[in-house]
Amino acid sequence: MLASKRILLIIGGGIAAYKTLDLIRRLRERGAAVTPVLTPAAEEFVTPLSVSALAGEKAYRDLFDLTDEAEMGHIQLSRSADLVVVAPATADLMGKMTAGLANDLASTLLMATDTPVLVAPAMNVRMWQHPATRRNRDQLARDGIRFVGPNEGDMACGEYGPGRMAEPLEIVAAVEKALGDGPLKGRRILVTSGPTHEPIDPVRYIANRSSGAQGTAVASALAALGAEVIFVSGPASVPPPQGVHVVRVESAREMDAAVDAALPVDAGVFAAAVADWRVASASDRKLKKSKDGLPELEFAENPDILKRVSRLEQGRPKLVVGFAAETNDVVENATAKRLRKGCDWIVANDVSPATGIMGGSENAVILISDSGAEEWPRMGKDQVAERLALRIAEALGRAGS
Repeated sequence: MLASKRILLIIGGGIAAYKTLDLIRRLRERGAAVTPVLTPAAEEFVTPLSVSALAGEKAYRDLFDLTDEAEMGHIQLSRSADLVVVAPATADLMGKMTAGLANDLASTLLMATDTPVLVAPAMNVRMWQHPATRRNRDQLARDGIRFVGPNEGDMACGEYGPGRMAEPLEIVAAVEKALGDGPLKGRRILVTSGPTHEPIDPVRYIANRSSGAQGTAVASALAALGAEVIFVSGPASVPPPQGVHVVRVESAREMDAAVDAALPVDAGVFAAAVADWRVASASDRKLKKSKDGLPELEFAENPDILKRVSRLEQGRPKLVVGFAAETNDVVENATAKRLRKGCDWIVANDVSPATGIMGGSENAVILISDSGAEEWPRMGKDQVAERLALRIAEALGRAGS
């Protein structure tokens, strides 16, 4: 499967760097060509000679090496591969990638590349669990970076927990997946995300407390599996993912029109927090305080996008997935919503303030379907998205068989 594929392997400075020697061998066994790049810290764990001997190619090390730049400049090096693999990806390397720093050969290549990037993190358990690392991982996932691992187990430092680099064969499988067609190739999927803003006057609006992080992660995960993704987003606080067709909207009615324009699709994932109501007649001037008292606002109901699409007689997606953000009786309310709307699945979660989920980096969801309620463990929003994307791929595979 990897015959004639070129892998640019960036080796970071961690004890897990020794595993990259086996990784190179495994990749070459499958026909891939591997071009190794070592950070200065990586040379403390593996030698350029051993890496180069196994790869059968020169090991690159220095951004300012005149000979290397004459033979193959770093820009060309960053773009000549089919996939860039970072293993081990240390906390430092992940931080540089997130911040867009480029002060050595490895980080410069990662900034200059226009090819997909796969990252295999490896670090101490406390470093992996540090809020800064979690933020960096979430941001990189939103930027379209793929991840494999880390695994849980004994650390070289004597501690135990998540942070071990994925094993070489796991990374090989992730490489094959990244370079393959993906189970959703040829599928067209609509994802809505973010809040909607319903104007009261030119400076005020009604909105929901949604960052758009979960919908963005879902769109990215679906695209990583090969889907053509139409991403209809309200004014979210997180940037849209790469590799998807972005349609920006403000209000619920604009989102409804954008959804209609995107149909037909194979699946629709409605993760947007659409405002239920709008001001019936928004003022074209800023409303002022008055001695006569508060202004009277008349409300109108917004279109129910999920219900409308779920009940289409013609052109209904094979799979319609809704979201339900609840603060109490989560399963009961979400189950009732699924029946009321007519969608196939509801992804429900508890967003009461005590959970820290609304606006946070993690989520704990319950998947409601014909089969009942399936509770998933609390995990990062990108991990929820990856799991949901795989479920969607399975469901569409069954629907198409």
